[in-house]
Amino acid sequence: MNTVPCRAVPRADSALKAVAGYIPGIAAGAIDWDTHVFEAHGQRAEVALPRLTPLQLETVAATVSEAARERLASMPVMEIVDAIDRAIARMLDAGDPVRREIERVLPIVSGFDPEMTRLGINAGLKAFRRPQLLRFLAEDFGDPGLLDGFRPRATGGWTRACGPALLAHVWAGNVPGLPLWSLVSGLLVKAGNIGKVSSDEPLFAGWFARVLAEVEPRLADALAVVWWPGGETALEQVLCRRADVLKVYGGDAALAAWQRQLPVGKRLLSHGHKLSVGLVSATALDARQSRLTARQAALDIVRWDQQGCYSPQMFYVERGAQVSPHEFACHLAGEMAALQHAFPRRALSLEEAGTVAGWRQALGLDQLRGEHIELLGPADAPWCVAYVDEPQAPRPGALNRTACVVAVDTLDDAVRRLDGQRAFLQTVGLAASPEELFRLAPLIAGAGATRICALGAMTMPAAGWHHDGRFSLLDLVRMVDIEASAERAADALALYRD
Repeated sequence: MNTVPCRAVPRADSALKAVAGYIPGIAAGAIDWDTHVFEAHGQRAEVALPRLTPLQLETVAATVSEAARERLASMPVMEIVDAIDRAIARMLDAGDPVRREIERVLPIVSGFDPEMTRLGINAGLKAFRRPQLLRFLAEDFGDPGLLDGFRPRATGGWTRACGPALLAHVWAGNVPGLPLWSLVSGLLVKAGNIGKVSSDEPLFAGWFARVLAEVEPRLADALAVVWWPGGETALEQVLCRRADVLKVYGGDAALAAWQRQLPVGKRLLSHGHKLSVGLVSATALDARQSRLTARQAALDIVRWDQQGCYSPQMFYVERGAQVSPHEFACHLAGEMAALQHAFPRRALSLEEAGTVAGWRQALGLDQLRGEHIELLGPADAPWCVAYVDEPQAPRPGALNRTACVVAVDTLDDAVRRLDGQRAFLQTVGLAASPEELFRLAPLIAGAGATRICALGAMTMPAAGWHHDGRFSLLDLVRMVDIEASAERAADALALYRD
């Protein structure tokens, strides 16, 4: 096995040098490399990315598929769980060399605040420990043994779940660590896995792959992490042709482009643009509770600078409480200012800065036209809260720590205004009493949302969550049934037949 690992080494010029990707079956010297330079927090990192040829990608696909067939398929699923758990334990260990490498390099590559990165990575990795992996399996399979062999059916006959021979992933680079959700799912269903990383964050999946290969050599060739620039049609066609199932994260244009290249009979599982919002009931707006609620809402905004599909862009706040929606917006602005000191926002690209400026300008023009809008916070602050004193449908957000607080008479009114976004609505963070939670939940589901959680937990999905309303594992497998008729026919041919 020849594998290209990720490793960061301090250079004489104080830069860090890292190698992305995880390529089984091809020697490092046989691969061409592109170097991308990242700068943040006064530091510099040079990342070498593997530039495979179509023939090399064919070789990698064959290596991964064969390893999955010869070794992964025969491993009991609980042994796979234990291997992933050991890899995650290493990545959570502050003294582990790979973990130290992550903490040195990832803030430079992603631009996110180092402490926010450390805390966010910890929270993400904890979703893949053994107890959480067992929940993954229990959520989709009442009997995880379905992945190991045929199990009896209550209605007669037998059934088992078979993962794809090759599962391909195309990952976005907006939030570090997100590739683990689909990569771990692929391993649990015993698929061979090839993941294409983004240029924006090309390292995390390779770190995990290398650690997993070290703790469980039987899995070393059953996964690969590759990269190429967008638009490399020849490589994309190889991936589409070799994969049985293709899982793509990205914008609508990217999803459509991959769909066009996928041959008939192949399955595409896509995760595109989404909208998430918060709902704040009057029951969460007394003098004490309102500040805690604002703090939780601010954390959901600040974590990963709203780059995740589950990050809120708007908050609908109910009138009639001890604390008004406007006062809540002021509390939220205060919490945003405090969190900026603790976790400074990353430096924005020119395009991102232009989007934020345009968002502020559009709201300012609406204010001049007489709309009841107030922009809270200094004009040069790296965050902004807009207070809107009249109900309205969700506005397109600017992300990067910008949010609207919209006053509504009732949360029922807010949910009705979400209905127009049902194609995109994903997570709703809710601060409400138990009675309101279970009264509003059917309405929120009817508006198109696929996840309801507490404010403060929007960016931390639970293990086994139904991403965009779909199953993490069941969507990957095909079920194979032995019907009772086959059993009866076999009995008639047995040596001990009457």
